[in-house]
Amino acid sequence: MSKLELNRRSLFAGTAAVSLASSGLISRADAAVAVTPDAVAPRGKRGIFRRLPNLNLESYQDFLRGVRQWSNFYGLAAACEERMAEILKKEGIDTAHDADLKLDHIIAFSEKDPIITLYGRAWLDGQYYKFLTLRDAFHANADLYLSEMEANDKVGPGSLELNPTMHIPEYTKHEIHTQLGGYVGDPFAGYIYLYDTLILNDGANEQDTGFLTIANASPVPKDGKVRRIHDLGTGVGQLATSLKRRFPEAEVWGTDIGGPMVRYAHVRANDNNWNVNFAQRLAEDTKFPDNHFDIITSMQMHHEVTAEATKAIFKEIARTLRPGGLYYPIDTRTSSATAKDFFGRFNGYLTYRWNHEDWWMEWESVDIKKELTAVGLKVDENGPSSGFSRNGRPNLVAYKV
Repeated sequence: MSKLELNRRSLFAGTAAVSLASSGLISRADAAVAVTPDAVAPRGKRGIFRRLPNLNLESYQDFLRGVRQWSNFYGLAAACEERMAEILKKEGIDTAHDADLKLDHIIAFSEKDPIITLYGRAWLDGQYYKFLTLRDAFHANADLYLSEMEANDKVGPGSLELNPTMHIPEYTKHEIHTQLGGYVGDPFAGYIYLYDTLILNDGANEQDTGFLTIANASPVPKDGKVRRIHDLGTGVGQLATSLKRRFPEAEVWGTDIGGPMVRYAHVRANDNNWNVNFAQRLAEDTKFPDNHFDIITSMQMHHEVTAEATKAIFKEIARTLRPGGLYYPIDTRTSSATAKDFFGRFNGYLTYRWNHEDWWMEWESVDIKKELTAVGLKVDENGPSSGFSRNGRPNLVAYKV
Protein backbone atom coordinates (compact mmCIF):
# COMPACT_ATOMS: atom_id res chain seq x y z
CA MET A 1 0.00 0.00 0.00
CA SER A 2 1.40 3.38 -0.96
CA LYS A 3 2.17 6.24 1.39
CA LEU A 4 -0.44 8.30 -0.46
CA GLU A 5 -3.13 5.70 0.24
CA LEU A 6 -2.26 5.64 3.93
CA ASN A 7 -2.46 9.41 4.11
CA ARG A 8 -5.82 9.37 2.41
CA ARG A 9 -7.26 6.87 4.83
CA SER A 10 -5.93 8.75 7.83
CA LEU A 11 -7.29 12.03 6.50
CA PHE A 12 -10.83 10.89 5.79
CA ALA A 13 -11.21 8.66 8.84
CA GLY A 14 -10.00 11.48 11.07
CA THR A 15 -12.19 14.10 9.42
CA ALA A 16 -15.26 11.94 9.77
CA ALA A 17 -14.61 11.16 13.41
CA VAL A 18 -14.08 14.80 14.32
CA SER A 19 -17.26 15.75 12.43
CA LEU A 20 -19.31 13.22 14.36
CA ALA A 21 -17.77 14.21 17.65
CA SER A 22 -18.37 17.91 17.11
CA SER A 23 -22.00 17.20 16.26
CA GLY A 24 -22.50 15.48 19.60
CA LEU A 25 -23.54 12.21 18.00
CA ILE A 26 -20.59 10.29 19.45
CA SER A 27 -18.19 11.03 22.27
CA ARG A 28 -14.69 12.42 21.81
CA ALA A 29 -13.29 9.14 23.12
CA ASP A 30 -15.24 7.12 20.54
CA ALA A 31 -14.10 9.49 17.80
CA ALA A 32 -10.50 8.53 18.42
CA VAL A 33 -11.08 4.85 17.64
CA ALA A 34 -9.57 3.91 14.27
CA VAL A 35 -11.90 2.72 11.51
CA THR A 36 -10.84 -0.69 10.24
CA PRO A 37 -11.46 -1.67 6.60
CA ASP A 38 -14.21 -4.15 5.83
CA ALA A 39 -13.62 -7.17 3.64
CA VAL A 40 -14.72 -5.92 0.23
CA ALA A 41 -15.03 -7.90 -2.96
CA PRO A 42 -17.08 -7.32 -6.12
CA ARG A 43 -20.55 -8.69 -5.47
CA GLY A 44 -22.10 -8.06 -8.86
CA LYS A 45 -25.11 -5.92 -9.73
CA ARG A 46 -28.81 -6.19 -9.14
CA GLY A 47 -30.12 -4.60 -12.31
CA ILE A 48 -28.52 -1.16 -12.56
CA PHE A 49 -27.50 -1.13 -8.87
CA ARG A 50 -24.21 -2.49 -7.64
CA ARG A 51 -24.71 -4.59 -4.56
CA LEU A 52 -23.39 -3.11 -1.34
CA PRO A 53 -19.80 -4.04 -0.41
CA ASN A 54 -20.70 -6.78 2.06
CA LEU A 55 -23.67 -8.89 3.03
CA ASN A 56 -23.84 -7.61 6.62
CA LEU A 57 -24.33 -4.04 5.43
CA GLU A 58 -26.85 -5.11 2.81
CA SER A 59 -28.86 -7.04 5.40
CA TYR A 60 -28.78 -4.18 7.88
CA GLN A 61 -29.99 -1.69 5.27
CA ASP A 62 -32.80 -4.07 4.36
CA PHE A 63 -33.79 -4.23 8.04
CA LEU A 64 -33.83 -0.42 8.26
CA ARG A 65 -35.95 -0.26 5.14
CA GLY A 66 -38.51 -2.44 6.92
CA VAL A 67 -38.37 -0.20 10.00
CA ARG A 68 -39.03 2.86 7.83
CA GLN A 69 -41.95 1.19 6.07
CA TRP A 70 -43.47 0.21 9.40
CA SER A 71 -42.95 3.59 11.04
CA ASN A 72 -43.69 6.00 8.17
CA PHE A 73 -46.17 4.26 5.91
CA TYR A 74 -47.95 1.47 7.74
CA GLY A 75 -48.92 0.62 11.32
CA LEU A 76 -47.04 3.12 13.44
CA ALA A 77 -47.92 6.22 11.40
CA ALA A 78 -51.59 5.26 11.42
CA ALA A 79 -51.49 4.63 15.17
CA CYS A 80 -49.81 8.00 15.69
CA GLU A 81 -52.45 9.82 13.63
CA GLU A 82 -55.25 8.07 15.51
CA ARG A 83 -53.66 8.87 18.86
CA MET A 84 -53.26 12.53 17.94
CA ALA A 85 -56.95 12.72 17.08
CA GLU A 86 -57.80 11.21 20.48
CA ILE A 87 -55.63 13.79 22.29
CA LEU A 88 -57.18 16.71 20.43
CA LYS A 89 -60.67 15.42 21.17
CA LYS A 90 -59.80 15.02 24.85
CA GLU A 91 -58.56 18.61 24.92
CA GLY A 92 -61.90 19.74 23.51
CA ILE A 93 -60.47 20.81 20.17
CA ASP A 94 -62.83 20.60 17.20
CA THR A 95 -60.47 19.89 14.30
CA ALA A 96 -63.15 20.92 11.81
CA HIS A 97 -63.37 24.43 13.21
CA ASP A 98 -60.04 25.08 14.94
CA ALA A 99 -57.81 25.09 11.87
CA ASP A 100 -55.90 28.07 13.26
CA LEU A 101 -54.60 26.13 16.25
CA LYS A 102 -50.91 26.98 16.42
CA LEU A 103 -48.28 24.33 15.76
CA ASP A 104 -46.72 24.77 19.19
CA HIS A 105 -50.06 23.74 20.71
CA ILE A 106 -50.02 20.53 18.67
CA ILE A 107 -46.47 19.85 19.80
CA ALA A 108 -47.38 20.48 23.44
CA PHE A 109 -50.28 18.04 23.21
CA SER A 110 -48.11 15.40 21.58
CA GLU A 111 -44.56 15.55 22.94
CA LYS A 112 -45.16 13.38 26.03
CA ASP A 113 -47.41 10.77 24.43
CA PRO A 114 -45.56 7.41 24.07
CA ILE A 115 -47.15 6.43 20.74
CA ILE A 116 -46.43 9.75 19.05
CA THR A 117 -42.89 9.98 20.41
CA LEU A 118 -42.22 6.36 19.39
CA TYR A 119 -43.28 7.26 15.85
CA GLY A 120 -40.83 10.14 15.70
CA ARG A 121 -38.01 8.24 17.37
CA ALA A 122 -38.35 5.16 15.12
CA TRP A 123 -38.25 7.33 12.01
CA LEU A 124 -35.31 9.48 13.07
CA ASP A 125 -33.21 6.72 14.62
CA GLY A 126 -33.68 4.71 11.44
CA GLN A 127 -32.40 7.70 9.46
CA TYR A 128 -29.34 8.11 11.66
CA TYR A 129 -28.25 4.46 11.68
CA LYS A 130 -28.87 4.10 7.96
CA PHE A 131 -26.46 6.92 7.20
CA LEU A 132 -23.97 5.99 9.90
CA THR A 133 -23.51 2.40 8.67
CA LEU A 134 -23.30 3.43 5.01
CA ARG A 135 -20.85 6.19 5.81
CA ASP A 136 -18.62 3.92 7.89
CA ALA A 137 -18.49 1.28 5.15
CA PHE A 138 -17.38 3.68 2.43
CA HIS A 139 -14.90 5.53 4.64
CA ALA A 140 -13.40 2.25 5.84
CA ASN A 141 -12.59 1.46 2.21
CA ALA A 142 -11.68 5.00 1.19
CA ASP A 143 -8.76 4.01 -1.08
CA LEU A 144 -10.95 1.78 -3.24
CA TYR A 145 -13.70 4.34 -3.80
CA LEU A 146 -11.40 7.33 -4.23
CA SER A 147 -9.46 5.39 -6.86
CA GLU A 148 -12.70 4.48 -8.61
CA MET A 149 -13.81 8.11 -8.85
CA GLU A 150 -10.38 9.21 -10.06
CA ALA A 151 -10.39 6.53 -12.76
CA ASN A 152 -13.75 7.81 -14.05
CA ASP A 153 -13.22 11.56 -13.77
CA LYS A 154 -11.88 12.11 -17.28
CA VAL A 155 -13.60 9.35 -19.24
CA GLY A 156 -17.10 9.12 -20.68
CA PRO A 157 -19.39 8.63 -22.50
CA GLY A 158 -20.56 11.82 -20.72
CA SER A 159 -18.48 14.60 -19.18
CA LEU A 160 -17.76 15.67 -15.60
CA GLU A 161 -17.01 19.19 -14.38
CA LEU A 162 -15.85 19.72 -10.80
CA ASN A 163 -15.20 23.16 -9.30
CA PRO A 164 -13.39 22.54 -6.00
CA THR A 165 -12.59 26.23 -5.45
CA MET A 166 -16.10 27.57 -6.07
CA HIS A 167 -18.02 29.30 -3.30
CA ILE A 168 -20.34 26.91 -1.48
CA PRO A 169 -23.29 28.83 0.03
CA GLU A 170 -23.81 28.39 3.75
CA TYR A 171 -27.39 27.27 3.26
CA THR A 172 -26.16 24.08 1.57
CA LYS A 173 -23.82 23.09 4.40
CA HIS A 174 -26.12 21.05 6.58
CA GLU A 175 -26.83 17.35 6.95
CA ILE A 176 -29.90 17.09 4.72
CA HIS A 177 -32.13 14.23 5.88
CA THR A 178 -29.50 13.76 8.63
CA GLN A 179 -27.02 12.39 6.05
CA LEU A 180 -23.71 12.67 7.90
CA GLY A 181 -21.51 15.22 6.14
CA GLY A 182 -24.41 16.37 3.97
CA TYR A 183 -24.14 16.61 0.20
CA VAL A 184 -21.08 18.87 0.09
CA GLY A 185 -18.96 17.80 3.07
CA ASP A 186 -18.24 14.11 2.56
CA PRO A 187 -16.19 12.76 -0.37
CA PHE A 188 -18.46 9.70 -0.52
CA ALA A 189 -21.75 11.57 -0.27
CA GLY A 190 -22.86 10.25 -3.65
CA TYR A 191 -22.29 6.61 -2.74
CA ILE A 192 -24.12 7.08 0.55
CA TYR A 193 -27.04 8.95 -0.98
CA LEU A 194 -27.64 6.40 -3.73
CA TYR A 195 -28.21 3.56 -1.29
CA ASP A 196 -30.39 5.83 0.82
CA THR A 197 -32.73 6.11 -2.18
CA LEU A 198 -33.40 2.37 -1.95
CA ILE A 199 -35.02 2.97 1.44
CA LEU A 200 -36.85 6.23 0.73
CA ASN A 201 -40.42 6.35 -0.53
CA ASP A 202 -41.40 2.84 0.48
CA GLY A 203 -39.07 1.21 -2.07
CA ALA A 204 -40.39 3.25 -5.02
CA ASN A 205 -36.82 4.07 -6.15
CA GLU A 206 -35.77 0.44 -6.66
CA GLN A 207 -33.93 0.28 -10.01
CA ASP A 208 -34.61 4.04 -10.36
CA THR A 209 -38.24 3.15 -11.05
CA GLY A 210 -39.59 6.31 -9.42
CA PHE A 211 -37.26 8.50 -11.48
CA LEU A 212 -38.14 6.69 -14.70
CA THR A 213 -41.81 7.25 -13.88
CA ILE A 214 -41.18 11.00 -13.55
CA ALA A 215 -39.10 11.10 -16.74
CA ASN A 216 -41.80 9.30 -18.70
CA ALA A 217 -44.50 11.60 -17.29
CA SER A 218 -42.65 14.80 -18.15
CA PRO A 219 -44.47 16.97 -20.69
CA VAL A 220 -42.66 18.11 -23.82
CA PRO A 221 -42.73 21.50 -25.55
CA LYS A 222 -45.70 21.98 -27.84
CA ASP A 223 -43.45 21.93 -30.90
CA GLY A 224 -42.19 18.48 -29.84
CA LYS A 225 -38.51 19.48 -29.93
CA VAL A 226 -36.39 18.02 -27.13
CA ARG A 227 -32.73 18.67 -27.92
CA ARG A 228 -31.36 19.84 -24.54
CA ILE A 229 -32.46 18.91 -21.02
CA HIS A 230 -31.22 20.20 -17.67
CA ASP A 231 -31.90 18.49 -14.33
CA LEU A 232 -31.30 20.97 -11.50
CA GLY A 233 -30.12 19.71 -8.12
CA THR A 234 -29.50 16.37 -9.76
CA GLY A 235 -27.95 14.61 -6.75
CA VAL A 236 -26.50 11.37 -8.12
CA GLY A 237 -28.22 11.87 -11.46
CA GLN A 238 -31.10 9.43 -11.21
CA LEU A 239 -33.61 11.74 -12.92
CA ALA A 240 -31.05 13.03 -15.43
CA THR A 241 -30.12 9.52 -16.53
CA SER A 242 -33.79 8.52 -16.62
CA LEU A 243 -34.51 11.46 -18.92
CA LYS A 244 -31.65 10.34 -21.15
CA ARG A 245 -33.18 6.89 -21.34
CA ARG A 246 -36.46 8.44 -22.48
CA PHE A 247 -34.85 10.96 -24.85
CA PRO A 248 -31.70 9.16 -26.10
CA GLU A 249 -30.94 11.79 -28.78
CA ALA A 250 -31.05 14.73 -26.37
CA GLU A 251 -28.05 16.39 -24.72
CA VAL A 252 -28.70 15.97 -21.00
CA TRP A 253 -27.07 17.86 -18.14
CA GLY A 254 -27.34 17.27 -14.42
CA THR A 255 -25.98 19.97 -12.09
CA ASP A 256 -25.66 20.11 -8.32
CA ILE A 257 -23.76 22.18 -5.76
CA GLY A 258 -22.49 18.92 -4.25
CA GLY A 259 -19.23 18.00 -5.98
CA PRO A 260 -19.20 14.51 -4.38
CA MET A 261 -22.74 13.96 -5.65
CA VAL A 262 -22.07 14.72 -9.32
CA ARG A 263 -18.72 12.94 -9.13
CA TYR A 264 -20.44 9.71 -8.20
CA ALA A 265 -23.29 10.42 -10.64
CA HIS A 266 -20.63 10.35 -13.35
CA VAL A 267 -19.21 7.04 -12.07
CA ARG A 268 -22.67 5.52 -12.14
CA ALA A 269 -23.45 6.88 -15.61
CA ASN A 270 -20.22 5.35 -16.90
CA ASP A 271 -21.08 2.10 -15.15
CA ASN A 272 -24.31 1.89 -17.14
CA ASN A 273 -23.04 3.55 -20.37
CA TRP A 274 -25.38 6.54 -20.08
CA ASN A 275 -24.16 9.60 -22.01
CA VAL A 276 -25.08 12.32 -19.50
CA ASN A 277 -23.01 15.38 -18.56
CA PHE A 278 -22.60 16.32 -14.90
CA ALA A 279 -21.32 19.59 -13.44
CA GLN A 280 -20.82 21.09 -9.99
CA ARG A 281 -22.64 24.37 -10.33
CA LEU A 282 -24.97 26.59 -8.35
CA ALA A 283 -28.65 26.37 -9.35
CA GLU A 284 -28.94 30.16 -9.10
CA ASP A 285 -26.03 30.62 -11.52
CA THR A 286 -25.75 27.67 -13.88
CA LYS A 287 -23.40 29.33 -16.43
CA PHE A 288 -25.49 28.05 -19.37
CA PRO A 289 -26.41 30.39 -22.26
CA ASP A 290 -29.72 32.22 -22.50
CA ASN A 291 -32.61 30.35 -24.17
CA HIS A 292 -30.67 27.09 -24.11
CA PHE A 293 -32.87 24.26 -22.80
CA ASP A 294 -36.08 22.69 -24.06
CA ILE A 295 -36.88 21.04 -20.71
CA ILE A 296 -35.67 21.82 -17.19
CA THR A 297 -36.56 19.53 -14.30
CA SER A 298 -35.87 19.31 -10.59
CA MET A 299 -36.65 16.60 -8.07
CA GLN A 300 -37.24 17.59 -4.42
CA MET A 301 -34.81 20.51 -4.70
CA HIS A 302 -36.77 23.60 -3.65
CA HIS A 303 -37.56 22.49 -0.11
CA GLU A 304 -33.80 22.01 0.40
CA VAL A 305 -32.92 25.64 -0.39
CA THR A 306 -33.89 28.99 1.11
CA ALA A 307 -36.90 30.93 -0.15
CA GLU A 308 -34.48 33.56 -1.46
CA ALA A 309 -32.54 30.91 -3.37
CA THR A 310 -35.76 29.46 -4.82
CA LYS A 311 -36.73 32.85 -6.24
CA ALA A 312 -33.24 33.27 -7.75
CA ILE A 313 -33.46 29.75 -9.22
CA PHE A 314 -36.82 30.56 -10.82
CA LYS A 315 -35.17 33.57 -12.47
CA GLU A 316 -32.29 31.42 -13.74
CA ILE A 317 -34.75 28.85 -15.12
CA ALA A 318 -36.58 31.58 -17.03
CA ARG A 319 -33.27 32.83 -18.45
CA THR A 320 -32.00 29.46 -19.63
CA LEU A 321 -35.26 28.04 -21.02
CA ARG A 322 -35.80 28.69 -24.70
CA PRO A 323 -39.14 30.20 -25.82
CA GLY A 324 -41.63 27.35 -25.79
CA GLY A 325 -39.54 25.38 -23.30
CA LEU A 326 -40.90 24.18 -19.98
CA TYR A 327 -40.00 23.64 -16.34
CA TYR A 328 -41.32 20.50 -14.62
CA PRO A 329 -40.53 20.59 -10.88
CA ILE A 330 -41.37 17.67 -8.59
CA ASP A 331 -41.54 18.72 -4.96
CA THR A 332 -43.80 19.10 -1.98
CA ARG A 333 -46.59 21.52 -2.92
CA THR A 334 -46.10 21.23 -6.70
CA SER A 335 -48.94 18.70 -6.85
CA SER A 336 -50.81 19.47 -3.61
CA ALA A 337 -51.23 22.24 -1.06
CA THR A 338 -49.45 22.43 2.27
CA ALA A 339 -51.02 19.97 4.72
CA LYS A 340 -53.57 21.70 6.95
CA ASP A 341 -54.61 18.72 9.07
CA PHE A 342 -53.00 18.35 12.48
CA PHE A 343 -51.07 15.19 11.71
CA GLY A 344 -49.76 16.66 8.46
CA ARG A 345 -48.65 19.83 10.23
CA PHE A 346 -46.98 17.82 12.97
CA ASN A 347 -45.12 15.77 10.33
CA GLY A 348 -43.96 18.97 8.66
CA TYR A 349 -42.58 20.22 11.95
CA LEU A 350 -40.92 16.90 12.69
CA THR A 351 -39.07 16.79 9.37
CA TYR A 352 -38.07 20.46 9.70
CA ARG A 353 -36.89 20.29 13.30
CA TRP A 354 -35.31 16.84 13.54
CA ASN A 355 -34.71 15.52 10.00
CA HIS A 356 -32.55 18.48 8.90
CA GLU A 357 -35.05 19.85 6.40
CA ASP A 358 -33.77 23.26 7.42
CA TRP A 359 -35.65 25.24 4.76
CA TRP A 360 -38.94 23.33 4.83
CA MET A 361 -40.90 26.14 6.46
CA GLU A 362 -39.43 28.74 4.09
CA TRP A 363 -40.49 26.68 1.08
CA GLU A 364 -44.01 26.46 2.48
CA SER A 365 -44.10 30.27 2.57
CA VAL A 366 -43.30 30.65 -1.15
CA ASP A 367 -46.21 31.49 -3.46
CA ILE A 368 -45.00 29.21 -6.26
CA LYS A 369 -47.34 30.36 -9.01
CA LYS A 370 -46.81 34.03 -8.19
CA GLU A 371 -43.02 33.75 -8.18
CA LEU A 372 -42.85 31.76 -11.41
CA THR A 373 -45.20 34.25 -13.08
CA ALA A 374 -43.05 37.12 -11.82
CA VAL A 375 -40.05 35.87 -13.83
CA GLY A 376 -42.12 35.62 -17.01
CA LEU A 377 -43.24 31.98 -17.00
CA LYS A 378 -46.81 30.85 -17.65
CA VAL A 379 -47.96 28.37 -15.01
CA ASP A 380 -50.28 25.45 -15.68
CA GLU A 381 -51.31 23.94 -12.34
CA ASN A 382 -52.95 20.99 -14.09
CA GLY A 383 -49.89 19.50 -15.73
CA PRO A 384 -49.36 15.74 -15.88
CA SER A 385 -49.02 13.89 -12.61
CA SER A 386 -45.48 12.75 -12.00
CA GLY A 387 -46.80 9.33 -11.01
CA PHE A 388 -44.31 9.40 -8.16
CA SER A 389 -46.48 10.99 -5.49
CA ARG A 390 -49.13 8.97 -3.70
CA ASN A 391 -51.90 11.46 -4.36
CA GLY A 392 -51.77 11.09 -8.15
CA ARG A 393 -52.75 14.74 -8.54
CA PRO A 394 -51.73 17.00 -11.43
CA ASN A 395 -48.29 18.58 -11.11
CA LEU A 396 -47.64 22.15 -12.15
CA VAL A 397 -45.68 22.98 -15.29
CA ALA A 398 -44.21 26.40 -16.13
CA TYR A 399 -43.78 27.41 -19.78
CA LYS A 400 -41.66 30.14 -21.30
CA VAL A 401 -43.83 31.99 -23.79
